[in-house]
Amino acid sequence: MTSTLESVRGKLGFICDMDGVLYHGNRLLPDVVEFIQWLHEEGKRFVFLTNSSERSPRELQQKLARLGAEVDESHFYTSALATAMFLSSQCPGGSVYVIGEAGLTNALYDAGFVINDVDPDYVVVGETRTYSFERIERAVRLVRDGAKLIGTNTDLTGPSEQGIVPACRALIAPIELTTGREAYFVGKPNPLMMRQARKMLDCHSADTVIIGDRMDTDIVAGIESEIDTVLVLSGVTNRESLHDWPYRPTHVVDGVGGLLP
Repeated sequence: MTSTLESVRGKLGFICDMDGVLYHGNRLLPDVVEFIQWLHEEGKRFVFLTNSSERSPRELQQKLARLGAEVDESHFYTSALATAMFLSSQCPGGSVYVIGEAGLTNALYDAGFVINDVDPDYVVVGETRTYSFERIERAVRLVRDGAKLIGTNTDLTGPSEQGIVPACRALIAPIELTTGREAYFVGKPNPLMMRQARKMLDCHSADTVIIGDRMDTDIVAGIESEIDTVLVLSGVTNRESLHDWPYRPTHVVDGVGGLLP
């Protein structure tokens, strides 16, 4: 394992997930400060790529700062930004009905979309703590009337300080089941998001690694993008469950500290 991890440390570009890799809720995980310091000292190019759509890059930067890790805002990219970019390429200046938090709403505003709860072009769903039957009922009606259904990411669950919580795929499922329409998901493992991360790094795939805690998003995204993968066991995946998947990560470590020299 030592020699293989040496090849990871020699990579130039690092795509790193956040939830379950850097923190759980408001608790910073072990060795994260040292890992970020190592990235800076070694001159690595890195982007923190999260499927969570709740917060903006500035909010994520401030959250890490509160937890004791200093990272510039330019190193963050979210599924909310990826969703806004995708929709603006499909329907410039369109309208949306949003079930999500400020990070998603603001990204869509910044991309030129307006909020519309009568006849929107899209119903967009992301993670939210204000989930309600009333909002689901309205979304179902709008989708049945012709609005296209978009999910920010395919995560069924996410880690928190209290344990596992529902994520976007679980929240959007009632709308899909009731309308018979399948949502289009923009976040990992969609290649759209991975290509944008690569553009931010300006690195060849052979010189890039993706670090994540989820087999169904982070690891499969790396495999399908021909990027080496590192699974950390600090999030939702444990070593025993690796046998349940038809593919494997390139490397497995307990946490990001396992990547340090």
